[in-house]
Amino acid sequence: MHGLHLTADLHGCRCAPLWLTDAAALGQACLAAVQAAGLQAVGQVFHVFPATVHGPGGVTATVLLAESHLCVHTWPEQAAVTLDVYVCNFGADHSAKAHALMNALLALLDATTVQRHALQRGELASAPSAPQSPTAPGAAVA
Repeated sequence: MHGLHLTADLHGCRCAPLWLTDAAALGQACLAAVQAAGLQAVGQVFHVFPATVHGPGGVTATVLLAESHLCVHTWPEQAAVTLDVYVCNFGADHSAKAHALMNALLALLDATTVQRHALQRGELASAPSAPQSPTAPGAAVA
């Protein structure tokens, strides 16, 4: 279960509007980026949300990876996007591929502001301590 989880919140996306509103186009771009990064797509869901009074609906592009997943959510009325790339590193370290995938999508969406986060998942900071039962010596009893 060890892995790397990358997220990015993008604001001020200057990309072509279709990347924020056309689920099929965004999905194909995601699949191409997955392949270019050396990851393996094993499934996908591309969904368009309905337009609102604020503008065209956003899209979600999700690619299930043999190594874990990629998910992109868009808000065209805000020129905003959230990106989520998670790779498990069981059997091999896919971290460089995760960064390559994230960087390809960041380049495509061309945001003025990007907040990036990286989380190492599944690693224990220290050995877990045994849970203490309420009746153990020294435990408080209500």
